[in-house]
Amino acid sequence: MELLQLVISGVAMGCIYALIALGFVLIYKATEVVNFAQGDLMMLGAFVAFTFASIWQLPFALAVVFAILVLAAVGALFDRLLLRPLIGQPPFSAVMVTIAAGFVARGVATMVPGWGTDTHALKAPWSEGVLRLGGVVIAHDDIAIIVLTALLCLLLYFFFRRTRIGIAMQASSQNQLAAYYMGIPVRRVHTLIWAIAAGIAAFAAVLLAPITFVHSNMGFIGIKAFPAAVVGGFGSIPGAIAGGLIIGLVEAFAGFYLPEGFKNVAAYVVVLLVLMIRPSGLFAEMRRKKV
Repeated sequence: MELLQLVISGVAMGCIYALIALGFVLIYKATEVVNFAQGDLMMLGAFVAFTFASIWQLPFALAVVFAILVLAAVGALFDRLLLRPLIGQPPFSAVMVTIAAGFVARGVATMVPGWGTDTHALKAPWSEGVLRLGGVVIAHDDIAIIVLTALLCLLLYFFFRRTRIGIAMQASSQNQLAAYYMGIPVRRVHTLIWAIAAGIAAFAAVLLAPITFVHSNMGFIGIKAFPAAVVGGFGSIPGAIAGGLIIGLVEAFAGFYLPEGFKNVAAYVVVLLVLMIRPSGLFAEMRRKKV
């Protein structure tokens, strides 16, 4: 029973890591830019959802939809205003822009009235409940995280495999020049991918906020999601999901069976071990690029 409890809690937290890592991977596959502001986009998504749901008293489902749309717009503007002018510049320049944007996002969040440096609660309809199965007690929050993450992954799978824009995104990520010659608007595709990644961050924020509350430093969870992307293979979407689950499970077991403090470093120990055994990641895509 104890083992099952740890597995469920580890998978639930791993789903959050997986969603943030998914944002890392989507942007990197399309633009070869590592977006170190992904965690801070999640933080903004939590504050926006909190504003709609708690301050403006909108229905929770509507608040979630609005938060995703707002963050998608932020992601699109981020690409068009900050990254597009850097096309042709060294990749390091874009990475520094994302790091700076993360600091700016945290600073702005602390100055917005109603947000500030305080910790806020975001109540979800499924919060404050448990499911008892024999001797196992499962929080409704954990069930909601696992189920909704699975549904989102299924939706993204059909989007990338069954829609024209999704196939265009895949072609662009494989070979930008060939995609451009085939008539695919590569720059618009990149902007849309940034919007999708930011929207996914907002979705992850809504799942995480009822557990950890909403505050300006919650974006630091991106530091844990980055190892998940590395473990899975930075260019692999399934790898991002698997890497997030691996990190979540490792943290859950390390926090229970190992001395205090090991939980905080477990993710990075896993990254070091994986990089020594398979530097490209466990699920890295090794095939040649094609359109």
